[in-house]
Amino acid sequence: MQGLLDTAIKGAIEAGNAIMAVYQSDSIDYEKKSDLSPLTLADKRSHEIILEKLKETGINVLSEESDEISYDQRKDWGRYWLVDPLDGTKEFIKKNGEFTVNIALIENNIPSLGVVYCPVTDILFWNDEERKVYKKENNKVVEIRKRVSVNDNDKNLRVVVSRSHINDETNNYIKKLNEPKLISCGSSLKFLYIADNKADIYPRFGPTMEWDTAAAHSILSALGIQVINLDTGRELSYNKENLLNPYFIIKP
Repeated sequence: MQGLLDTAIKGAIEAGNAIMAVYQSDSIDYEKKSDLSPLTLADKRSHEIILEKLKETGINVLSEESDEISYDQRKDWGRYWLVDPLDGTKEFIKKNGEFTVNIALIENNIPSLGVVYCPVTDILFWNDEERKVYKKENNKVVEIRKRVSVNDNDKNLRVVVSRSHINDETNNYIKKLNEPKLISCGSSLKFLYIADNKADIYPRFGPTMEWDTAAAHSILSALGIQVINLDTGRELSYNKENLLNPYFIIKP
């Protein structure tokens, strides 16, 4: 398992370097995909680098930028890589730095390894097979410890929300809290804010895809923090026929 983790980390960092080469150019061109979401040269380059790196493992790969893989083809995958080569493309285009590279290993529909790399800050988060979580910043690696739980009735809870996708349902949830403090950011950084004790709750009443959440979900899971499906009250699962996630909430 350590070899798989090392490969994922190398792939994420190499992809992040390629992303930064595009990010630092004078202008960022993009096209619209069929779902109207943006696609940049950085998305494509990151995808190609990660795909080439993960091929070494001999494990199937499902990436946001892959050609469509039918449910019949993947439904029996007991183990596969789930990748978002550039999570937060809108933030990338805005040049606000709030985007990540996400690589997860899914086993029996549950994330077991997660690697999330933040190219602009050069910060890396991951969990290992022993379910320990680490953060590398300024060439220093620290273990992230489990945090105490919070309750909706607690005062001044730090609520992290999407910078690009906040809506009425999210605002209605926030209004019920006790003098909350709002934090806005893009991409899977919202999950990492929970992991790193920079936020307390992340309510998501809007669309996300499985590749958006899997890597950071693995990291939170290793810390004993659940990503709860608001339809079922159970944890999010992966490799569904429809790769769209239900609404969810995260809190320690």
